[in-house]
Amino acid sequence: MELLQLRYFQTVAHLEHMSRAAEQLRIPQPSLSKTISLLEKDLGVLLFDRRGKYIYLNQYGKAFLRRVDQALAALEDGRHELNDLSGKTFGDVKLAVLAASNLLPDLLSSFCKQYPHINFNLIQHFSNSITRPDFDLCISSSPVKLNDIDSIPLITEEIFLAVPIEHPLAKRSSIKLTEVANDGFISLRRGKKLREITDTFCSYAGFTPHVIFESDDPATVRGLIRAGQGVAFIPAVSWGGSTGSSMVLLHIEEPVCRRTISLTYKAERYLPKAARLFRQFTIDYFAKLAFNNKAQD
Repeated sequence: MELLQLRYFQTVAHLEHMSRAAEQLRIPQPSLSKTISLLEKDLGVLLFDRRGKYIYLNQYGKAFLRRVDQALAALEDGRHELNDLSGKTFGDVKLAVLAASNLLPDLLSSFCKQYPHINFNLIQHFSNSITRPDFDLCISSSPVKLNDIDSIPLITEEIFLAVPIEHPLAKRSSIKLTEVANDGFISLRRGKKLREITDTFCSYAGFTPHVIFESDDPATVRGLIRAGQGVAFIPAVSWGGSTGSSMVLLHIEEPVCRRTISLTYKAERYLPKAARLFRQFTIDYFAKLAFNNKAQD
């Protein structure tokens, strides 16, 4: 059994597609197929079920993949540890961003001014359940659900309802969410965690929001509100900034509308020095945001 065989198997197992794996590995598909067959022969079991041109991990393949992931991760941790021991202060950070992406440019810019030699590999979605998310750190509005994950709460922010200045409720300072049950909502697309959270708020209030516009861009959401096209949920900090004179943020009395943004990382993995530096920087960055937000209240 060779290391190259294990890396090839890991790629095929995660993709469950021989030609895509060969393309990703940049080797001919026949060579990859032969390597997998030799590995199966060495192990004495088939790792995949073949159904026509499709392949699927079987029970042996799934069990072996868990061990291969652990072994290759340990080797990668060793490489990072040696890099740190050599005294280097630069490297790469694999950063998953599933929340607060509006703050990301300023966060990264501020960090890179202090550590210009540290590079980032940004990840903004996770694939299927077989493929474990490969990140050093993850910013999300709910901790990633894996057994070996630790989570640090960064900030708990209120979520307001934003309405156009001419809206009948615009002169109010607070509302109950039921009061806008019949309004048209401007929202993020389905699959976004914030959309899931705000849909849950509406469910608690006893209605399903009538979504008339969907957008992944906070600036577009604000623009549509200012244009009088609907109402929207606006997180106080992560979507922060002046709302302008043509829209109003209303406190929601009922239900309580808040979310917590967390920083998660793999507890059992070696965290490279670059990632450790960014972890502390991010904690301090959000603490300052929370302080400034509280000072403005």
